[in-house]
Amino acid sequence: MKIQYNLPCNIAQTLNIIGDKWSLLILHQLLIGRETYKEIQDGLEGIPTNLLSERLKSMETDELILRELYQSHPPRYKYTLTDKGFDLVDVFNSLMMWGEKHLNKCYKTVVHKNCGGKVQHRYYCPECGNYINSDELSVTNSIKDSEVKNG
Repeated sequence: MKIQYNLPCNIAQTLNIIGDKWSLLILHQLLIGRETYKEIQDGLEGIPTNLLSERLKSMETDELILRELYQSHPPRYKYTLTDKGFDLVDVFNSLMMWGEKHLNKCYKTVVHKNCGGKVQHRYYCPECGNYINSDELSVTNSIKDSEVKNG
């Protein structure tokens, strides 16, 4: 992980992992089934080859993807998402839903596979078993202040 933000904040620390230019788009290529370097590159018009290579190595180090040799001469690899990487699916869907609502030109819509209806965000609390609205959410510190100051 390249440290860009040294803030005690989940958003900042997550951006240290996936906030580089092209990173989310590379992960999205893997999510939609592109596995080889060439397939990923072809899906991302304009990405410099050295940057793609650098991002793939970084994502492997951050345990977002796995690299597997599928041909030895010359060496060729396929890339797959780890569980940690696949957990970003909700982030991608959220970004697409935000884009549908706010972009002048919408390219994709998140729909239910079975009926084709547009999907909406819902928050669920497993503690009480209820669906809740965003105005019922609060954010709490999960690390004591002394731990944040001491690293």
